[in-house]
Amino acid sequence: MQAQMQQDSKIQRLLSQLNTVIVGKPQQVSDCVACLLAGGHLLIEDVPGVGKTTLAHALARCFGLQFARVQFTADLMPTDLIGVSIYERGREAFVFHPGPVFAQVLLADEINRASPKTQSALLEAMEEKQVTVEGETRALPQPFFVIATQNPHDQLGTYALPESQLDRFHMRLSLGYPDRAAERELLRGQDRRELIDSMPPALDADELARLQRAVAEVHTAEPVLDYLQDLVNATRSGRWFLQGLSPRAALAVVRAAKAQAFLQGRDYVAPDDIAAILPQTTAHRLIPVRDAGRGPLEQVRAMLDAVPLP
Repeated sequence: MQAQMQQDSKIQRLLSQLNTVIVGKPQQVSDCVACLLAGGHLLIEDVPGVGKTTLAHALARCFGLQFARVQFTADLMPTDLIGVSIYERGREAFVFHPGPVFAQVLLADEINRASPKTQSALLEAMEEKQVTVEGETRALPQPFFVIATQNPHDQLGTYALPESQLDRFHMRLSLGYPDRAAERELLRGQDRRELIDSMPPALDADELARLQRAVAEVHTAEPVLDYLQDLVNATRSGRWFLQGLSPRAALAVVRAAKAQAFLQGRDYVAPDDIAAILPQTTAHRLIPVRDAGRGPLEQVRAMLDAVPLP
């Protein structure tokens, strides 16, 4: 019981610290934490200046993990991410110099400004937690997260992320503009980056690993899995989307729902957890049918309304 109380206290402190930096977005902050507790990679998409990079920095800081930030640009090369072998005369051999991907948290800022070739360099890292350089496979640090930000596709100088890249992201979120009260607090308050620099880590790598194991043990009853499979089958019916969700996407929903339930202090997943987390975990993997008249997020929500709860 005492261990459970200490665990809940650490989670509340973590959420409180993040909500101090990202004002007025408690649901998005909670979803970000759920994504990382589920062991997934996070994509934050929005217009410039609403706090995407600040949130990514704050997440890395609060989780007490080693992190590296890369500004993705059109001329960024795969070796700039992964690393390169350089011949050293003193050793009379090629020595591998690791790139920023060899960090526990990689902040990929404006990921869709890099070319598809550079984006594809992350595929093995995000799925297998390893990279292959010049025929040699090298393991990445544990844990390993990619927290990426991207600007809307209609902005100049952006490339659409390939479907295989999008599928590697556990969750995609949008912050949106702050409301009037939150924006007033931002205008009056301390610079967000200074707040991050002065913020002590709420967890360390070992504590995070324990929390992730606890999330994995959250119970999912058979009726809840029936509900999830009903939703997955609805995406594959051809009525809502051109192509349905893959089994990997369904597993991502389960892990995110377990994390959602865990953050609310429960050791079981409820159908509401599935419904609450489904848009964030699936909309970026789906393309609505041509006559839908809605974007992917709105189409997922419409489908949720049409599929009955168990």
